[in-house]
Amino acid sequence: MNAVAPSPQAPSRLALWLDLIRWNRPAGWLLLLWPTLSALWVAAGGFPGWHLLVVFTLGTILMRSAGCCVNDVADKDFDRHVKRTAQRPVTSGRVSTREALAVGAVLALAAFGLVLTTNGLTIALSFAALAITLAYPFAKRVVSMPQAVLGVAFSFGIPMAFAAVQGAVPLLAWVLMLGNAFWVLAYDTEYAMVDRDDDLKIGMKTSAITLGRADVAAVTAFYLLYLAVWTAALWGQVRPVAWAVMGVLALAQVAWHFALIRGRTREGCFAAFRANHWLGFTVFAGVVLGVTAVA
Repeated sequence: MNAVAPSPQAPSRLALWLDLIRWNRPAGWLLLLWPTLSALWVAAGGFPGWHLLVVFTLGTILMRSAGCCVNDVADKDFDRHVKRTAQRPVTSGRVSTREALAVGAVLALAAFGLVLTTNGLTIALSFAALAITLAYPFAKRVVSMPQAVLGVAFSFGIPMAFAAVQGAVPLLAWVLMLGNAFWVLAYDTEYAMVDRDDDLKIGMKTSAITLGRADVAAVTAFYLLYLAVWTAALWGQVRPVAWAVMGVLALAQVAWHFALIRGRTREGCFAAFRANHWLGFTVFAGVVLGVTAVA
């Protein structure tokens, strides 16, 4: 007599929540973390102290996770038409809209609790950061290049870091934020290139669609602008040798990204997007070694 194979168990609520916040895909929060930590080091002229390091590291992870909850709720009717996103917990119905928003709210409140241990200016800036985070998912319906909105959202940790360290947001912070926004444009356009065919069918607006055949050249230009702005902004505050070594390594990665996306294949573009946290880490390492050497 043949034994009946047991039916697979449904995933637990915790497993679904972890899937909802992309816990097994840390590249997303690393893209937020490296520029934020870089700003902390620049603002402090070296190691910013364990308190701020913990606050901004955990806060970044929590807010990115909360953002995933909001994004999945906003895009649930679109995601079911995109092969890559059709099985997300909210889209597939395994997590309800109310449950996803409740998880996101708890995570955002936890992040806010961390911010409350800093100062008044940082707390005030956190409300602006939250507003932009909530607005981004809906920008994809009306803005031809919503990646620019994401660029602001994913770069807002920079002025917050300066505020937490210095109690003010100098011009340098805004310049670094602008430069980082170019990096976000680069990697999120690569991400959008993965879904371009599906997005065209459902009427989603993305930079990959807006740029058309200029996408590869534009992504490369965005990378170069990111590195150029940060180099110009920080040149007087970092040791030239350390920064030059970082620059060579960063440019090599840009060349690698060009090679990955030039064919515009889904696999190549997605591989390029997922590798971006290494570029962020390279710049962060340049900041740590350069600024620490000067300090």
